[in-house]
Amino acid sequence: MAHIENDPKYKGLVVNDGIVQPPSVNPYLQSQRIKKRKQYSAAEIVDGIVKGNRVILSQAVTLIESELPEHEIIAQEIIERCLPYSGNSIKIGITGVPGAGKSTFIEALGMFLVQQGHQLAVLAIDPSSERTKGSILGDKTRMIELSRQPNAFIRPSPSAGTLGGVARKTRETILLCEAAGFNTIFVETMGVGQSETVVHSMVDFFLLLQVAGTGDELQGIKRGIMEMVDGIAINKAEEGNLERVNLTKAQLVNALHMFPLPESGWTPKVMTCSAMNHTNIDVIWAMILSYIDFVKDNGFFQRNRTQQATYWMYEAINEQLKNHFYNDPNIARWLKEYEQKIFANEIFSFAAASRLLDLYFNQLLKQKV
Repeated sequence: MAHIENDPKYKGLVVNDGIVQPPSVNPYLQSQRIKKRKQYSAAEIVDGIVKGNRVILSQAVTLIESELPEHEIIAQEIIERCLPYSGNSIKIGITGVPGAGKSTFIEALGMFLVQQGHQLAVLAIDPSSERTKGSILGDKTRMIELSRQPNAFIRPSPSAGTLGGVARKTRETILLCEAAGFNTIFVETMGVGQSETVVHSMVDFFLLLQVAGTGDELQGIKRGIMEMVDGIAINKAEEGNLERVNLTKAQLVNALHMFPLPESGWTPKVMTCSAMNHTNIDVIWAMILSYIDFVKDNGFFQRNRTQQATYWMYEAINEQLKNHFYNDPNIARWLKEYEQKIFANEIFSFAAASRLLDLYFNQLLKQKV
């Protein structure tokens, strides 16, 4: 098709050449090979962990968190190889009501410890969305100063909607961190709720972070949590809030007296601090060390660790049985069938569960024959 600007009567019209557009695909892409991450053997990964290689440690934690069968196999081998290097740390669980300032407190206490030469690992369980299964994993952004320290390692893990699974993986991550030379490990919970029990079962000291000035401070704290704590720190003890902090301290001290003495024989202490102003952070740490010395002297420290190891053996059995059940292809088909029967009111939920388990175990018996 002829262009009007080329008509002889438009001789005075000058049409400049257009700019040559770059290709839509980067021409250097083909010449540059995408480098794949090196695949290490279990022995090489363990060697890197023991030598303190943070990159390899992070890759090993990723393998532990993976649900791929091939990753689970190598992860278990890594854990077994790291076992002789573990057990040389103080593990501290930290929980708190919403708005108590857990991240600020952990950073303040963490900075205090790394400045004293401690090797600190912070493992945080982040809540996952029930809809998307996504998680913000924002602890590194909330602990900027601590995340820059060469003696600190911060690793958030998504809960992925299941506390049991992530708790086991967190406990395995603790073992790797101990093998990497971290002598102090913080495990931060998602907040006051179900996660406290599983975190309590993997730490040596359990700290509840509380805040004053929110109304009835005892209202939002469950009896079970109060019975688990080894110490309470009331945060935000700052100018203008001290009166409420002291009142909250008195309330909590009185509440603790209502409970029987813990198995450890230790009477939980209530302290006040300001993570923002870094005041009394050393006092909190001194309380933790006093507890560790106390339970080591009376033998509870090692006895508690043995009980925890036994507890996690049973938890691992329960989890593997559940996974084996749900990963069975026949079970997947039968589940859909019984779901339809439940929707149609043809069978009650508990009866359906009983029949599904019978089908599963009968199938196992036939396989053995």
